[in-house]
Amino acid sequence: MTTVDLLGRFLLKHRKLMVLSGAGCSTDSGIPDYRDEDGNWKHSRPVQFGDFLRDAGTRRHYWARSFAGWQRISRARPNAAHAALAALEQCGRLSLLITQNVDNLHRIAGSRNVVDLHGVLHQVRCLGCGDISPRETLQHRLSALNPGWQADAARFAPDGDAVLDVTVTADFAIADCDICGGLLKPDVVFFGESVPPDRVQRARQHLAECDALLVIGSSLMVWSGFRFARLAAESGKPLAIINRGKTRADDLAYCKVEAGCAETLSQVLPQVLRESGAADA
Repeated sequence: MTTVDLLGRFLLKHRKLMVLSGAGCSTDSGIPDYRDEDGNWKHSRPVQFGDFLRDAGTRRHYWARSFAGWQRISRARPNAAHAALAALEQCGRLSLLITQNVDNLHRIAGSRNVVDLHGVLHQVRCLGCGDISPRETLQHRLSALNPGWQADAARFAPDGDAVLDVTVTADFAIADCDICGGLLKPDVVFFGESVPPDRVQRARQHLAECDALLVIGSSLMVWSGFRFARLAAESGKPLAIINRGKTRADDLAYCKVEAGCAETLSQVLPQVLRESGAADA
């Protein structure tokens, strides 16, 4: 029996599933992932929260990169993996989707029971007054502040940043909150910043109530995601993984499929949906 067959059996057996998705779920939408097949970084480390707060140059460099890369994120469309997970929710087999991704593609695909563990890039938060505004609005403000500014991006990073040399961004003008003048930050969890406790608590509660956990496109190298795989193992919940390359929870998994998320879910979804239809008829 192949690992894909085992995954199909896993999905058919466990009717109340919780899913954790990572960057590998969005690679077929043109958004790069963080790590190679050995779990090592493919890119330079993302900006650290402390550096963003303390250093104006870091903020300027970040927002210039984000400005140059925003269109890639804003124009990205869901792929077959996102569509498959939305279909699993709609047929009653997926109780909660936790995503480490900040691209909002699960919601665009139709998933509704979603915990955006690390937030979404489509919103901007003021660190002063807490106001939340659309990222597209800030894009227009940055464009007005930097008329004619252009940069040729050599490549793009997973969080929507364009990779730019610091010399290109040295004169980039950034915007402050137009309500209180406070610092603006994308409404996402930076490295060095804690995940909001209410998101973790909601995920833990659903994990306690679900039948099994499916991890899709995550190496689980960071604690924010790995904690759920460990909790599942500690509570006796079966775990399945779809991911290219090793993960931190390989030794905990009932089965692991080392292949693309979209192609794998496309293989197993039809049978699951047929079985769900027969059961509900």
